[in-house]
Amino acid sequence: MEKNPAETNLTSMTEFILLGFSDYPNLQTFLFVVFFFVYVIILMGNGIIVLITRVDQALQTPMYFFLSNFSFLEICFVSVTLPRMLTNLWTQKRNISLFACAAQMNFVLMLGNIECLLLTVMAYDRYMAICNPLHYPLVLNHKVCVRLVAACWITGVPVEIGQTCQIFSLPFCGSNQINHFFCDIPPLLKLACGDTFLNEMLVFTVAVLFVTIPFLLILGSYSKIISTILRLPSATGRTKAFSTCSSHVTVVAMFFGSGIITYLRPKSKHSSRTDKFLSLFYTIVTPMFNPMIYTLRNKDAMIALRKLLP
Repeated sequence: MEKNPAETNLTSMTEFILLGFSDYPNLQTFLFVVFFFVYVIILMGNGIIVLITRVDQALQTPMYFFLSNFSFLEICFVSVTLPRMLTNLWTQKRNISLFACAAQMNFVLMLGNIECLLLTVMAYDRYMAICNPLHYPLVLNHKVCVRLVAACWITGVPVEIGQTCQIFSLPFCGSNQINHFFCDIPPLLKLACGDTFLNEMLVFTVAVLFVTIPFLLILGSYSKIISTILRLPSATGRTKAFSTCSSHVTVVAMFFGSGIITYLRPKSKHSSRTDKFLSLFYTIVTPMFNPMIYTLRNKDAMIALRKLLP
């Protein structure tokens, strides 16, 4: 009895091909050089933040503790996607095994969820520092800070392991080409056979829990913060309070903006070019600008950086 072609494809699907930026064949070397230097900048910039927040006594506060963890998270996040993309650009070999694709997607989603939660914790830190300054040292002591960070990591892991297992339990047939530079949910769902409605609803639910709700909590925190700042009697106090929050708001806008559009759009609205552009924002652009945003606009961090540099 002859096998249906779709069944043959279904049983032989052991790897995918990440197309990445292959639609720009003349720019492969240029893109490799650009992304290589971007990766180095991300590692160095975020690594310096982790270092100065560890060694400088003036930065031993909850805000810098969370920032240090956030920078470490950014290094992990970008290291899941950029090294493979660089390898693909250099060797022009774009194949990735089913297991490696599942692992990459799991870590991208898991670290992305942790980042959303950690940004929410950082907003809570600013809320307590500005709206309840007398209770701030008591409420956000070191033990509480460690527990909050641990809760972010623990919460993000099991959900995404489950979601990854569900996505990769789908039958894949036909083309094995992923029109993206890493394994992500929207392009993978396009390759799945049959009805993916339940999977799309799960993606939507997880996105609401880990993206929309944290984003709304951050907005709520900052509405209270702005209200408190505007009531401060001195212009100097208002300026200082705004400056401590502006860096966080900038990162939140960049990360959540691109993430919400990517994962909360209906499948029919997804475009490969748009998805790749938006993914560049939350996987590469935000980690690259994070050190600049937090250090150049922060007096204490700049002083610590000058001490570190000869």
